[in-house]
Amino acid sequence: MNISRIFIALVISTVVSLATAKDPDCSGRWPTVMTFVHLKNAGITNNDKIDFAKTKTVRLASEKIGKDLYHQIYDVKYTEKSGKIIEAIAVHDASQEECSMTGVDVFVVSQHLGP
Repeated sequence: MNISRIFIALVISTVVSLATAKDPDCSGRWPTVMTFVHLKNAGITNNDKIDFAKTKTVRLASEKIGKDLYHQIYDVKYTEKSGKIIEAIAVHDASQEECSMTGVDVFVVSQHLGP
């Protein structure tokens, strides 16, 4: 394969990957960290109680609201060393380059009903 073919293949693959870029996934980053800060500041939990290895963050929704700006919703679950699970919904805006385009609104799930 010659250099021009390699260059063309590289350009095509770059264009395809840019054209098919997905919404940013900030799971485990900004919404997770800021949700914990809110929970800690509210006195709901603290660093000593949480088993951070069991923390789970799942993106529930992402809506494009501007050029490279997405409104996102995450479900964040922390497991305390006692086994108690603290669940919260985190809402914020993100871009491809920055998950922290806005602060994080946190809604604590106080009760789970149903199966």
